[in-house]
Amino acid sequence: MSQSHPRISKAVIPAAGLGTRFLPATKATPKEMLPVVDKPAIQYVVEEAVAAGLDDVLMVTGRNKRPLEDHFDRNYELESALENKGDGERLAKVQESSDLATMHYVRQGDPKGLGHAVLCAAPHVGDEPFAVLLGDDLIDPRDPLLQRMIEVRQEHGGSVVALMEVAPEQIHLYGSAAVEATTEADVVRLSGLVEKPSREEAPSHYAIIGRYVLDPAVFDVLSKTEPGRGGEIQLTDALQQLAADATLGGPVHGVIFHGRRYDTGDRGDYLRAIVRLACEREDLGPDFRAWLQRFVTEEMQQR
Repeated sequence: MSQSHPRISKAVIPAAGLGTRFLPATKATPKEMLPVVDKPAIQYVVEEAVAAGLDDVLMVTGRNKRPLEDHFDRNYELESALENKGDGERLAKVQESSDLATMHYVRQGDPKGLGHAVLCAAPHVGDEPFAVLLGDDLIDPRDPLLQRMIEVRQEHGGSVVALMEVAPEQIHLYGSAAVEATTEADVVRLSGLVEKPSREEAPSHYAIIGRYVLDPAVFDVLSKTEPGRGGEIQLTDALQQLAADATLGGPVHGVIFHGRRYDTGDRGDYLRAIVRLACEREDLGPDFRAWLQRFVTEEMQQR
């Protein structure tokens, strides 16, 4: 592994979205705080960053996102009440979120897209490579995608995106990448990226999912990137420029992911993510799986 590329220690988590697909639940509660079993979705993401060695986390927030900051802060009244009750198990769970990482926050202000949210992180990140983790994608900790992406960045420099092969009829929901094979089976070089193309326009069936390891050169490109699809500044458009001209900030590689991913971006997948994760819990799984089997059997009989 090359040592010429600086170590990555910072993670950026864009969390300024309005969560309109989950209304009315998100009218007063940030979508990132919706529980996935018994932890808010955003905690899984921060835990993933920390597991990859990124203990400096900047969250890009917006209005009505104060609960995110409160969740990762100390709650002395609650901790004192649990301690007085002798409830050490719950006390440890409450303290876990506040001890995870060094947390920082910045407001995006105007919702101008993912590219603009990443650009808001420039003063904090400075001239260092960094990771971006989107909260809609939860990656199973048994499948260390982010660690692998960091390894690829350390070896090749430039930027790295996470890719997953999807069905042709689903590609319009994602950014899509044109890829070239490398000597490593799970690593490709990107020659082009398109944000949410039609099935006919997609350069491949490889979709960009919500993990990025970025060279700081992306900030300069983003500052000059015009609004694209949806009238927003798209990170995909900036990465397309980097992929087309490696002199701007190194090459763009992709890591092809075949592991377990839980999509909490829409209501159906959110519910499926809860069921999958609950089934795999040692404390909940056995009873929950038994109930689920009975429920499905009864439903099938009624039909």
